[in-house]
Amino acid sequence: MKLHTTITTGILLFAVATACSQSEQQRGSIQDAVVEVIVEAERQRVIESADAFLAAEPVTVTASSSERSAGGLHDYFSEGTYWWPDPDNPGGPYIRRDGIVNPDNFVDHLDAMKRLSTISGTLTAAYLLTGDQRYAEHAMRHLNAWFVNPDTKMNPHLRYAQAITGRVTGRGIGIIDTVHLIDVAQAANILAQSPYVSQFDIEAIKTWFNAYTVWLKTHPYGIEEMNWRNNHGTWWHAQVAAFASLTGDEESLEFVRERTKSILIPNQMSDDGSFHYELERTRPYAYSFFNINGMVLLAHILEIEGLGIWDFELEDGRGMKKAVDFIHHYTRHKEEWPFEPDVDYWDELPGQQPFLLLSAMAYDDMEYLTTWQNVPEVPLSHEGLRNLVLKNIILWVGLPNPA
Repeated sequence: MKLHTTITTGILLFAVATACSQSEQQRGSIQDAVVEVIVEAERQRVIESADAFLAAEPVTVTASSSERSAGGLHDYFSEGTYWWPDPDNPGGPYIRRDGIVNPDNFVDHLDAMKRLSTISGTLTAAYLLTGDQRYAEHAMRHLNAWFVNPDTKMNPHLRYAQAITGRVTGRGIGIIDTVHLIDVAQAANILAQSPYVSQFDIEAIKTWFNAYTVWLKTHPYGIEEMNWRNNHGTWWHAQVAAFASLTGDEESLEFVRERTKSILIPNQMSDDGSFHYELERTRPYAYSFFNINGMVLLAHILEIEGLGIWDFELEDGRGMKKAVDFIHHYTRHKEEWPFEPDVDYWDELPGQQPFLLLSAMAYDDMEYLTTWQNVPEVPLSHEGLRNLVLKNIILWVGLPNPA
């Protein structure tokens, strides 16, 4: 009996191991297929853009300033997106018009940061695809200007972001502006493995991001943003995860993971997988996409760091998969959107959302990939580009470093 049990157990273990091996092979095959589609779709655009960017000079916060800023030359400054002069009180405090962008706001620093994200990310993606030394070196020129060179670098804080004339010199929700440093941090993470860059400069860049992470976790603005109930809270956690991944800050990564499970998912997600606080906005469709992209990126970074939450569920079934499936349905069937249409920029959406690609890889689901392929790519307005965080998905799909 004992021998029979041992043999039977051995057969079962072999069968389980074989099944697991086949499952892992299938998973790897699906992930490879997703990556292949992404590379095929992005290669020409990335290389052509990178070639053009080889002539682009760095532009940092020191290149422009506003008399309305309470900060200095090296301090980032921006103004509240939806705040306008009060027609009943000219010269008085601004008033809020949710969802309606004030075109007269100071956006030079935000545009410069988006430009940095686009240029450094594209050059690094081209380096991943080709191994060409020129791309890595020129990407580092821009990173050095922002984070290393004392004459041009930005101070590692956001005390003067999204100021409101007549009300505040800066706000915690201004931290949403630095979502555009997420691709930058990932580019630095990749370039750190390149033989064509200075490790001294890489360490200086890491020091900057570590200092900024400390500020995010300790300054009242950062703490306020961390606890914000909607996409602002989501993107605070995504930023800290991305920056901690670059600097090797394991404590912050674990902190973000636990808060995602205990705060973000329970407080933001409804039973159907929607994000109720985003649905309250005047642009519920756009903000639903913005939030799911943040959630999915956060899950992706944590997975890279061995702290996966893709399969995490609360007792009532709410979790990443339910959220992805909710917005995926309305990506495919925009005409079925059961809530009010967005007050502006409605025709730009849904567009080719990055959450679909990362979710396809995480859940081995080709349907997400098919949806991404079939959604028309629409030119984005300034507002659309402001909310486009992952500008180069090539940085995030695990391509081997050419080094």
